[in-house]
Amino acid sequence: MGNDGVAAVEKALSLLDCFKPGAESQSLAALAQASGMHKTTVYRLMNSLERMGYVVRSQAGNYSLGHRVLYLGKLFEQSFHLSSVVEPALHALAASTKESASYYVLDNGQRLCLFRAEPSEGLRETRLAGTSFPLDETAISHVIRYWGLNEPIYDAPPKMPLFTSGARDQHTAAFATPVFGAGDTFMAALTLSGPASRLIPAHETGELIEPQLSAAADLSRRLGASAGFCEKIYAM
Repeated sequence: MGNDGVAAVEKALSLLDCFKPGAESQSLAALAQASGMHKTTVYRLMNSLERMGYVVRSQAGNYSLGHRVLYLGKLFEQSFHLSSVVEPALHALAASTKESASYYVLDNGQRLCLFRAEPSEGLRETRLAGTSFPLDETAISHVIRYWGLNEPIYDAPPKMPLFTSGARDQHTAAFATPVFGAGDTFMAALTLSGPASRLIPAHETGELIEPQLSAAADLSRRLGASAGFCEKIYAM
């Protein structure tokens, strides 16, 4: 069975993504400009969303999100468990790359390894979930400092994934990529780490770039980041 989807459904859902903090109510013209669709197409799609309760239209003709969005959001809150989303992604990434995959978050001014998956074979850098380290000059810390704390450590958004070797000790290296969630807000650093003797050649050949960026993009979408945002930030 294919995975082509239905274009009209995707267009309708992309219109819902146009509503953001500070843009809770939008005109037909604003939605057309934000989505890149023709006004006639937007009008038809918004009529369908209005009939289903996903948007409401004011007397002035502006659109806002409807009660069905809140209902689905509450269902999501009740059913969502972070570990059930993150851990399968880490295990899949570790299995495909044969490197250690981790999910680091900012915690009390440090980087906390919240989840971890080890490869099933080969030399690896073992670490337990729950381990904390200072925010240092590692790629992991740079992701958290730049995207999470907005520290101006780069003049422009750097190419991802970030890579450092020997930043914490001379024998280890790591790749790190930001992960985003609802509202396109920063959530964590997705990392691949291991012996420097293996990861330095992988950095030179670029063989681990696509697996990590794809995993970060997929995980961000699952955590609530918008499809358009993910497509832009993880462009390869």
